[in-house]
Amino acid sequence: MHKVLSAIILLAAIVLAASLASAQDVANGQKAYTAKCASCHGPDGKGQTAAGKTTKVRDFSLDEVKKESDAVWTEIVVKGKNKMPAYDKKLSDTEVKDVVAYIRTLVK
Repeated sequence: MHKVLSAIILLAAIVLAASLASAQDVANGQKAYTAKCASCHGPDGKGQTAAGKTTKVRDFSLDEVKKESDAVWTEIVVKGKNKMPAYDKKLSDTEVKDVVAYIRTLVK
């Protein structure tokens, strides 16, 4: 019984640590998104800014965009797409991952 309880407590601690790390990742992603992305994509990711309309950015809430994998979104952030510049020299790998995690929260 003691081993089962210890295992449950350990599992709960791991889940809690993962969720706290995830929340921190999203918060970091929000900072980077606000600094680098929101001027075109907007605070809600719908692209309804003057720059977003001019450059025809994609609305993150569209089903076809939401269905794209994190790997696709990461590649777009890193390499750029159409008029969007590449951010490989402006954001670290961790920041890119965090931005993608934050964008996912916008499209739920």
